[in-house]
Amino acid sequence: MHAHTLRARMRVMVLTDRALASPRSVSTVVAEALAGGVRSIQLRDKSGSARDLYAQAKTLIALTRPAGALLFVNDRVDVAVAAGADGVHLGPDDLSVEAARAWTPTGFFIGYSTDDPVLARSAATAGADYIGCGAVFGTTSNDVGGEAIGLDRLRAVVRAVPIPVIAIGGIGPHNAELVASSGAAGIAVLSAVMATADPRAAAQRLVSSMGAPKR
Repeated sequence: MHAHTLRARMRVMVLTDRALASPRSVSTVVAEALAGGVRSIQLRDKSGSARDLYAQAKTLIALTRPAGALLFVNDRVDVAVAAGADGVHLGPDDLSVEAARAWTPTGFFIGYSTDDPVLARSAATAGADYIGCGAVFGTTSNDVGGEAIGLDRLRAVVRAVPIPVIAIGGIGPHNAELVASSGAAGIAVLSAVMATADPRAAAQRLVSSMGAPKR
């Protein structure tokens, strides 16, 4: 996939959360987000077993593929490959980018989380396709980290790597334009879509706020 096409699909990434989506199913909210223009979904379920995550991934792929969207699986390279997902998102405690790249298929995307420009550069050299950077404005999501890194730190990571940087943490329609102006290729959101009463409208606002991808 052309780098510009990847950037275009990752302008807005929605992370899943069963608790936030409740009483609706995750797939119901994802379908609405896709209808609102989102073209990247990350399956995130820290408590799910491999079998459960596989089933969730297959359900979501049935939604993302017809929409021309990408599906990433958080942490679990094995589940992502087995389910036929488009990629995986790794953190510092997961399988290394090098190891993941060594046995994943051609065209499989790998994201890596860091707010350190040096680590971001290392991940890009190792084969990461994009960097997840945050928490930009702070968040209550444990795996992202609650402390706000701010826009200056985000800009430093953007400058450090030639691959797309996706900002995460406390981002919504009210501040998405600030992130877009920082040079980040896109945003990743959780509660801004998963917890809202109208996921489609929320997705539309976020996509509009991020504007067209820069080449």
